[in-house]
Amino acid sequence: MSRRISFPYSSLTTDCFQPPMGIKQAGDLCKHIVVVDLHRCKMFSKILLLVVVAAVVADEVPDFVIKGNCPAVDEQSLWEQQLPRHSSFGGVWYQQAISTNPYQLLKKCVRIQYDYNGKGFDVKTAGITAEGTQLKRKGVLTPMPLGDPHLMINLENSFPAPLVILDTDYNNYACMYSCMDYNYGYHSDFAFFFARAPESYDKYIAKCRAAFDGIGVDSNRLIKTEQGRGCDYEQLTKLIKDEL
Repeated sequence: MSRRISFPYSSLTTDCFQPPMGIKQAGDLCKHIVVVDLHRCKMFSKILLLVVVAAVVADEVPDFVIKGNCPAVDEQSLWEQQLPRHSSFGGVWYQQAISTNPYQLLKKCVRIQYDYNGKGFDVKTAGITAEGTQLKRKGVLTPMPLGDPHLMINLENSFPAPLVILDTDYNNYACMYSCMDYNYGYHSDFAFFFARAPESYDKYIAKCRAAFDGIGVDSNRLIKTEQGRGCDYEQLTKLIKDEL
């Protein structure tokens, strides 16, 4: 019987992997390694690739790791359309649905605040964990430092990951997508559906389904995030504003 393990996630380059704690077998060789920059990352890349190989050979690849390459997305065209309106993307969003993502610690009542700072966004997000406790996370959402035509999300106690706005009208909905190619013919990807209100209309859900399906990502992978009744948004807002 095979065991599931956490899969190394790519950072700023596809040759760089960040091994989460608890990786077994080959991963034990490097479970205490923390990649802090690209130079150190390259030092460990060969060792970390062994983790990928071990997972694939042992048939222990998690659900969010998929055979094949990331889908083709016209990032340049999207970037040119969106960059002049980035400030309009700021404000409060509510996570309505998400694909399987072990790195999202918030499971319900997820409220995200993007504060535009002239170049990117200061990010504050709050919600309820699987254990039922309130949790706040801070970070930044910025343009890629090397000029790639998409954003990069970097939350505390995590690591940088690319993030593409597939579709948004800025006022009602946003369809977000992150994908990283690995060696040996695998990639991991994560899809998000945000709305400006805790409840979202079907027409906006349909727009995000079309955006994901349009690039070959099965929109049925998205799992609804519990919002609305049972969520204390006033309390979560205070948590984000450091009033608790």
